[in-house]
Parts: sequence; structure tokens; C-alpha cells
Amino acid sequence: MPKTNKKLIFGIPSKGRLKEQCEEWLSARGLELHQVGGSRGYKAKFSNFPNIEIRLLSASEITKSLLLGEIHLGISGEDIIREQSDRTDDLIKFIAKLGFGNADVVVAVPNGWIDVANMADLSEVASELRKSRSHRLRVATKFTRLSAEFFQKHGVIDYRLVQSDGATEGAPANGVAEIIVDITTSGSTLFANNLKILDDGLILASQANLMLAKSANWTDTLEKDCAEFITQCSLNC
Repeated sequence: MPKTNKKLIFGIPSKGRLKEQCEEWLSARGLELHQVGGSRGYKAKFSNFPNIEIRLLSASEITKSLLLGEIHLGISGEDIIREQSDRTDDLIKFIAKLGFGNADVVVAVPNGWIDVANMADLSEVASELRKSRSHRLRVATKFTRLSAEFFQKHGVIDYRLVQSDGATEGAPANGVAEIIVDITTSGSTLFANNLKILDDGLILASQANLMLAKSANWTDTLEKDCAEFITQCSLNC
């Protein structure tokens, strides 16, 4: 952060179901959010915590700001922040899982691959594909960092990642990739696109988390304000 802030800066999602769930979670703990500038404003406040400045940001903006230390606290998905940095555990303290915004990051392959049930099977297919067709297994995903780490962990080397900018689940049917790494809540979208999740293909069981930026400018006063806020939320920091 370029300068010391006098207020504790707290980022929460600016729209959608995740914003509603954040507000419900906070309200249940006696923290009513009051949006500044009406429903289209991008700042808010708590009447009982005047030293907290709330910024309404996108989920990815919240995680980027936390990693850079530009805000002190934030609520966003664990999948987003772990995809953005390989230093997440050094820079971020995960205070609490909030029980909403659940989404699993998974490896999914075509249903027709009846002999492929796990990552070991996938590694064999990838090796055979490279030998027989001289090209690597294509993996469509928006989660390139998480995918690479997971595939390395399971010893899968004969593959290449294809950046997905659209509906990832459609990549195999459209010939863009053989398999995908994507998020799912119920698995219904994968099923509808004739895809199955590998038995050991769960990369991350993600949900919304209350997170603290270790690299933010923390004064004694801000640390005290944070501790009081955490106590109000009935959590341990």
C-alpha cells in the first residue's frame, strides 16, 4: 500500500448472489451493510464499525487487492486467490470458511473414456497420445496455475494447457481440447456435456473465505479494529 490508511479497508463482492450471501452472513452477526451513494455506489459502511471502509469490488479484484496489500480484509473464493498467486499462503491469512460460494475445481474427461477413472489412467492416455499422434493431451481451463500444480503432483507430463475464455465444458465437444479443468457445484453441467470427474480429480474444494492481507499497512489501531471486527463475527483471528 502506498500510504498508511486510517481506516480498515474491507473488500466484499459488488454484485450477484455472492454479494447477497456476504450481506446475509454479516447481517446474522449484527453487521448491517449500508451502501454509500445508493444501490449503484461502490463503497459501503457499518454503522457500528465507523473505522471500517467497505469497498465493493469484483471477486477477482478483491483477491488481487489482498495479494498486493491494498486492502486489509476481503471476502472471495479460495479458488480465485490460489489461481492468482503461488505465494498465497505467504501473503494471506485465511480467517474463516464462510459456508457459501461453494465450487469444486475438478479434472473432467469424456464419458466415452471408459478406461480412464483416475489421474494415473490419464497419465497413461497422455503418454500414448503423444506417442501415437505426436501431440500432447490438451487441457482446456481458466485455472492454469492450479492445473499445472495438480498435474505435476500426479506425475502427468505429456499435456499442454489451453486457455479457456468461454464455456470450458464445451471444449472437448468442439475439438478445442481432449479434457478440461473447471469449477462445478453440482456436476450437472459436466453431465450435460458428457463429461465425468475423475475419481481423484478434485483439485480444490473452494468456498467463500474471509481473508486477511499480511502485507497491508497495519497500525496498532487497525490491528485493534480488526480484532474487534473478528470478535463481532464470532471468529478467532
